[in-house]
Amino acid sequence: MTLNIETPALLFSATSLILLAYTNRFLTIAQIVRGLKKNYEEQSSKTILLQIKNLNLRITLIRYMQLFGVLSLFLSVFAMLLLFVEQEIIGIYLFGLSLLSLLISLGISFWEISISVKALQLHLSDLAEN
Repeated sequence: MTLNIETPALLFSATSLILLAYTNRFLTIAQIVRGLKKNYEEQSSKTILLQIKNLNLRITLIRYMQLFGVLSLFLSVFAMLLLFVEQEIIGIYLFGLSLLSLLISLGISFWEISISVKALQLHLSDLAEN
């Protein structure tokens, strides 16, 4: 199997857009947590506390999504460097690890999105009961 130096470069645009989306999710959730914390300090509610715990889990997952996304980008760049210095076998393996890291990041993203959807469905179930 041969690998051109351009192949790992294909991940750059995709990975950077994914990382931007992850950062936007993180910032949005952080803003919601701040608002819920303020509400919880004003009126202690078990529901608000459960929402904060749910969001805390999602923030942790986003941190891991970002970690594996950055690792994917790093390994891709390193694979390109190895291909540039004609270390093709090691470059191929690092590119494979880069793809695996991106796959893990996307899997965690799917997990985080499913938690988000379940939380929204629970939140909207109150409307359906009324």
